[in-house]
Amino acid sequence: MGKYEKGQIVKATVTGITEYGIFVSIDDISSGLVHISEISHRFVRDMNDFVKMGETIYVQILDNVEQQDKLKLSIKNIQYQEGKKKRFRKGIVETPTGFSTLAKKLPLWIKEYEKKQEKIKNSIDKESIK
Repeated sequence: MGKYEKGQIVKATVTGITEYGIFVSIDDISSGLVHISEISHRFVRDMNDFVKMGETIYVQILDNVEQQDKLKLSIKNIQYQEGKKKRFRKGIVETPTGFSTLAKKLPLWIKEYEKKQEKIKNSIDKESIK
């Protein structure tokens, strides 16, 4: 039996990021691939949203493999970043002022829009009279 077993979680260093997965080095001998399907339960558009080159992460061994130097790995069912939350796009963050700025500006924008529409209407009316 090899050094690593199915289900084991080990530290690894990100050594490569491709469109189909993340390459990591576990020790001087063993390395592996976290395939895109093993990154997240959600759609993965860009691996860089999850890891950065040189970053140390945790990976889970998926299979007992004959070649212990090339492992099949996963990060989607574990907390792979120590002390960090998963990196997803940031949502809308509410500011302390909320919509008050919009409430103040909206009447001004409406008046400006109405003035522009009136100018357009007047110019069309003048051209139709000619």
